[in-house]
Amino acid sequence: MSSQQFQETHESIYRAGTRLWQYLQELRAGRLSEGYDTKGLQSVEDDIKKALNALKEQKYQVAVIAAMKAGKSTFLNALIGADILASESEACTVCRTDIRPIDPQATPRLLEYREGQRKSIAIAEGEAGVIRQKFLDRTHELRTTANSDNTTRFELQHPIEAISKLSSLTGFTLVDTPGPNEWESASFSTVALKQTALEALRTCDAILFVLDYSSFKDNTNSELLQDLIEQRGEFLAQNTGKIYFILNKVDRKAEGDRDIENVIADLRKALIGFGIPEPIIYPASAWQGLLAKLILQNTATDSHIKNFKRFFSARYATENEEGDLVTPAPRKIAPQALEDSNISRIEQSVIQTVVQNSGWNLLNDVLAKLDKAAKAIEDTLNTQISGWEMELETLKEKVEEYRKRAESSKRKVEVVKKSVDGQKQILIKGFERGINIFAKGAKANIQEEFEKIADSRSSKSVKPTTKKTRQQVSNRTDNDINWEVIWREISCSAFK
Repeated sequence: MSSQQFQETHESIYRAGTRLWQYLQELRAGRLSEGYDTKGLQSVEDDIKKALNALKEQKYQVAVIAAMKAGKSTFLNALIGADILASESEACTVCRTDIRPIDPQATPRLLEYREGQRKSIAIAEGEAGVIRQKFLDRTHELRTTANSDNTTRFELQHPIEAISKLSSLTGFTLVDTPGPNEWESASFSTVALKQTALEALRTCDAILFVLDYSSFKDNTNSELLQDLIEQRGEFLAQNTGKIYFILNKVDRKAEGDRDIENVIADLRKALIGFGIPEPIIYPASAWQGLLAKLILQNTATDSHIKNFKRFFSARYATENEEGDLVTPAPRKIAPQALEDSNISRIEQSVIQTVVQNSGWNLLNDVLAKLDKAAKAIEDTLNTQISGWEMELETLKEKVEEYRKRAESSKRKVEVVKKSVDGQKQILIKGFERGINIFAKGAKANIQEEFEKIADSRSSKSVKPTTKKTRQQVSNRTDNDINWEVIWREISCSAFK
């Protein structure tokens, strides 16, 4: 996986993890408002947050070690993209220095850590030149006082140009370790310095061993290689792929010197003889790479530009038709000079190693944790859905029971209604019969009353009549009476 692929994958995983975390927060808040226990979801949420933090805070350490005069500080400056670490003939690294990246807008700082003190001490901040001088002054002071303050390490907070486009490597650290020249310092504990250097090598993801082009076979470099092999033989056998040998200062090659390829071939043989089976060697010109970066960043001082013109511009001069050498402006030369310095190639290779050794494992680990969290959320949702399904099933059963009860009640109502209708018909028929009987009886009674009245009227007559005459009167009277009207009046009065 290339560094660019790692960056894209890192961003994709971080976005997915963030969305999952946000969704879980919403889910947990909703369940909490409904009165559910959310301890399980809280634990999953914490795991996701830890995984996301690991993506941002994962430590990637690259150690740089060298003998004095090999150009270690200049090489580190080239990686950083700033002339901030002092370089001079005497050994400058008195203890471990961690260089941590910060945002370009942040203020660079130099911090000092002392034994027994957790809080750091600010030595300098601001411009690279200011930090560089104060760092050098503090180094001289520690040497003069034999480190009476018990300083254990420095921390330089500064943007690192080599990883400026890789936000996935915010936990990247360059580790400047003491070399064997510092180990032999009379005013320091050589055992402690050796232990510091070797421990840094053991824990780092990549190791850059800077060698001087013209003197890589001297005793100092041989001693360091031999010491590494004797004390960390197993370590080297397991980690040969992450150790890089930088043959620095190849820009100093003179016209009559051997070709760089021949020097590298001899160096490879020497390293194989020290027990490193497949040494990775890069030629480099850290000074050329640093100056080119400063020019491209518009941070080069007049002194930097003068040095660039003095040592490197002539290599890019061209001859015109009249035989005059024409040298382009430094800014026009800088991109090619940076490429020729081999610094960019080394950066890409080292970052590639870091990504392969630690980055890919990190992404796999985070993916596994996010997958586990997603399954936990899924299980929780499935459990909740199962609960809902059980509740719905119970509700369905109740609804079915209510439906059956409603149908039963409806049937009972229909039966009652039919019974009422039947009774109504019976009552109506009975009432009609009663009316008919009553009407007949009433009619008979009225007829009898009328007959009595008729008889009474007949007995009071002056001239009694014969039977025939009485009958005629009776018939006349009966015919003269409107029985229908009388019956209607009686019926109406009876029903009022």
